[in-house]
Amino acid sequence: MPSDLPSGTPPGPDAGLRAGPVPPPSGPAALDAGLLSPVRAGLEAETETSDAAYLRALVFAEAVLARTQAQAGAIPATSAEVITRTARDLSVDPAGLARRARDAGNPVVPLVADLRAAVGPEVAGDVHRGATSQDIMDTATMLVAARVAGVILRDLHRVLAALALLAGRHRGTPMAARTLGQQAVPTTFGLKASGWLLGCLDARDELVRARGALPAQLGGAAGTLAALSGPELPAMYAAELGLADPVLPWHGRRTPVARLAAALTETTTALGKMATDVVLLAQTEVAEAAEPAAGGRGGSSAMPHKRNPVLSVMIRSAALQVPVYAQVLAAAGLAEHERAAGAWHAEWQPLRECLRLTGGAAATAAELAEGLEVFPGRMAENLRLTDGGIVSERLAARLGRDRATELLCRAAREGAPLREVLAKDGVSGADELLDPAGYLGAAPALVDRALAAYRDRTS
Repeated sequence: MPSDLPSGTPPGPDAGLRAGPVPPPSGPAALDAGLLSPVRAGLEAETETSDAAYLRALVFAEAVLARTQAQAGAIPATSAEVITRTARDLSVDPAGLARRARDAGNPVVPLVADLRAAVGPEVAGDVHRGATSQDIMDTATMLVAARVAGVILRDLHRVLAALALLAGRHRGTPMAARTLGQQAVPTTFGLKASGWLLGCLDARDELVRARGALPAQLGGAAGTLAALSGPELPAMYAAELGLADPVLPWHGRRTPVARLAAALTETTTALGKMATDVVLLAQTEVAEAAEPAAGGRGGSSAMPHKRNPVLSVMIRSAALQVPVYAQVLAAAGLAEHERAAGAWHAEWQPLRECLRLTGGAAATAAELAEGLEVFPGRMAENLRLTDGGIVSERLAARLGRDRATELLCRAAREGAPLREVLAKDGVSGADELLDPAGYLGAAPALVDRALAAYRDRTS
């Protein structure tokens, strides 16, 4: 297993993050169960970005803050113990908290009030001491992002392994390359799969880098640490959380979010490229590939004969949405002074959607790549559709461009097979000359290069 393959567990201590009676959304709280976003419905990325998951991360961030401050001598160890225990057992209704968040513009303020009330008056003053709402919200968001990125990377490794198998298996399987929607020259399916492989490999590398740089946030009201116990506390906090230690608080410098959004965009784009090609290869008139069959999948409500490429359709839907959400996250980097008025708040839902959609796309793409059906016989049939025209580049190199063009035009004008026209014109070895399998260029060798890169970068 590659050394950078995340386990899917959160980056640091997770007892408080995973435990606790925060209920899963139900009833009025289940406002978004994925009805309009089937690509992520019911998948792990959806669960790990639910309101309940964010709540667990918020209370975990508060508990870790208390423990870190106790280590630094800023609050009594007994207070940290009470806060940690209470945070773990705190029961919060997500829908109710969301409504109360309207008074402050973020959910941390009412959550802190609940936590202070739960720990009692003797410890209440040590809850959230010196921190600001953005410290906790940003930290919780990074915890959620780190966990979901781990899930995405796990599925990306499945995609990569499946594509590597496809590329190797079909290293020399001839098929028509297509440019501007038309047959161009022969290639191999292995080379096409290698292109998908390298795109996903590049995206994987970017997501690994972005995940490893996700930072904790702790700066106090304006990033000066004035009410916190010294400049060493943020590093201690980050270490306890398992997140990166930023050089400075990043309340108004949103690079980590923009970098993560860019990596998620690259990921869905790479997966969407594969899905787009599969949609086209699975067209009735082409029929060179098909999605893995499953009972009830791909059916039409009106046309029982259809087998729609629904996995690819869902992946494409995510790939079309994530870049748009990422634009919002890029624009939110224009934060005013030390704390943004609205731009920071505008990040929350778009980032959640980026994580959800990318997680759904990666899981769906793993299923697609692992079960993709490839039909070399149909590829061979389609290579014959142009009656040798697909190797016109080779003809031009052998006979000269003008003569090759004249012979191709004559065959079309007379409705005669190109082989007969070439033979009548005295061209020898027409069968070999027109064989698409003999004009694959360096395609097999390029597949070898792609597979070598895959092995090097995942070993």
